[in-house]
Amino acid sequence: MINGFKKFASLAGYCDYYTIVCTEVFEGLEPRHEDTMLFVVHKDTPGLSVKGDWDPLGMRGTNSRDLILKDVFVRADDLLMPRGIFNKTLPNWPHMMITLSPTYMGVAQGAYDFMVDYLKGKIPGQPPVDRRMYATKRIAVGKMYARLANMRALWWQAFGESKGFPNKAEVQRMYAAQYNVMEGAAEMTSMAIRTCGGQSMLKSLPLERMYRDSRCGALMLPFTSEIMEDYLGVLSLYEMDELDHAPGDEGGARTSLWRGDSGSGARAVR
Repeated sequence: MINGFKKFASLAGYCDYYTIVCTEVFEGLEPRHEDTMLFVVHKDTPGLSVKGDWDPLGMRGTNSRDLILKDVFVRADDLLMPRGIFNKTLPNWPHMMITLSPTYMGVAQGAYDFMVDYLKGKIPGQPPVDRRMYATKRIAVGKMYARLANMRALWWQAFGESKGFPNKAEVQRMYAAQYNVMEGAAEMTSMAIRTCGGQSMLKSLPLERMYRDSRCGALMLPFTSEIMEDYLGVLSLYEMDELDHAPGDEGGARTSLWRGDSGSGARAVR
């Protein structure tokens, strides 16, 4: 039986199946990360329901409403990973946690592409006004291309290095890529609106939506921008066998920190 509550369940009410991460509870024992399990639950399973409204700043297309599970029965066939395996995915393959970043890399590229077409007067339904003669706008385009290029280069490198059991430098580049993409997407859309001018704020044009969507990526757990700053700082300043004792984790915010084969990470993969 599964009982629980899932906040921000993407496509809630539209999926045929939901993947549910939960913790197996044993009588007399406190719940442990090592007992995390992953199930798939069909939308028509008794006890599964969707509640609430979805009216956020951005990401409106995800319809990420609340998923309620009350005495939801699952079978062995519904288990997506054997017992004890899900908790090994983070220390063994940490790049799995940055799979939101391709969406925001696409938003950044989309904002740049829209801005270029807008300045060329090539937006469908808009007057074919050529705005390329203004030096201020050309300079802004150059800055945005440079920002986009360094975001993309680091992002491609990080995904190119994704594999089981990466080293410390590869993990740091992965964290840096996540941070740069999520922060960079918001910067790119803001610069695009500023460069295109007032008309680009209209809801009839996609840049307004991109601007709202881009602000949301940096807020998504487990790898928010603030968590990435912390992880990069900790991995830079502490040796691997010191991570479990690095100050600042009183609230448990570092549960998703890669620890390699040291510290609690070694215990988690036993």
